[in-house]
Amino acid sequence: MGLNLNPFTWWTGITLGTWLGLGGKVRVGEDALGNAYYEGGSDTAGRPRRWVVYDGSNDASRVPPDWFSWLHHQIDDVPDCALPPLRRWEKPALANLTGTAQAYRPPGALEKGGRRAAATGDYEAWTPEG
Repeated sequence: MGLNLNPFTWWTGITLGTWLGLGGKVRVGEDALGNAYYEGGSDTAGRPRRWVVYDGSNDASRVPPDWFSWLHHQIDDVPDCALPPLRRWEKPALANLTGTAQAYRPPGALEKGGRRAAATGDYEAWTPEG
């Protein structure tokens, strides 16, 4: 289907209305996932308005924690300037994997065969007569 639905759908990226609304706003940065961040105007509290334009599907879990802090006015400057560099033991943020093949499935989950390890001897099932 060669029709471009992007101007009409919000889940596939930026819509025409958002694209037009970003006119005059300042692009302040981009994260490792390719999401672009904008600032301009002011909200009802007088703080600058901030936006994220996703590179791909619109999923809030794809916003890294440092940029989340910026979007929600927890830090004033962009994360590259306001936050210390990552420590070597810190892992990069991951998007929410629920509903995907990479989602966590504990032992005994139906997707993993539905079998779990047998209960050990320290387990005693409850019965109403007991």
